[in-house]
Amino acid sequence: MAQQNPDNLNRRKFLREGLFGGTLAMLGAAAAAISAKGRKTEYVWQIDPYKCIGCGNCATHCVLNESAVKCVHTYAMCGYCDLCTGYFVPEPKALDTAAENQLCPTGAIIRTFVEDPYFEYTIDEPLCIGCGKCVVGCAAFGNGSLFLQVRHDRCVNCNECAIAAACPSQAFKRVPADQPYLLKDGQ
Repeated sequence: MAQQNPDNLNRRKFLREGLFGGTLAMLGAAAAAISAKGRKTEYVWQIDPYKCIGCGNCATHCVLNESAVKCVHTYAMCGYCDLCTGYFVPEPKALDTAAENQLCPTGAIIRTFVEDPYFEYTIDEPLCIGCGKCVVGCAAFGNGSLFLQVRHDRCVNCNECAIAAACPSQAFKRVPADQPYLLKDGQ
């Protein structure tokens, strides 16, 4: 009786198991592709920061008591100005944090001294009502580093968004949920 070479057995076993494993991998990939093709993409509401005119409808038309729209700051674009037109009212009495000098009706923008002549502006989101006054000021005389965005941890994703219906610039649009934010350049 002839004895088989152990190397031949190992090669046969390797080829058989490799072919079986490769077939399983291809079947798994095909099933995943079919499943993904049949899956419906989910969409959420978002504001296009390049179309938004800061009309104030975000603060008053949201179905939530506190709007899901909040101001966002692109620090990479900010000039850290002493006279920030998104923070100060036109022709402020002084360049300080007194309420009569602030553009934001709720004081949601915090001004912090960095070094002369630079200041940092941060948004206290729980105080922000999404009125857009800071956005208008920043876009008119600044660099547009302040803009509005829908915060998805708050938004109930209404099928017929009341803010989108009231938006005069049609800045509200549906975007894929896996990429829910429309950011400005610099972020």
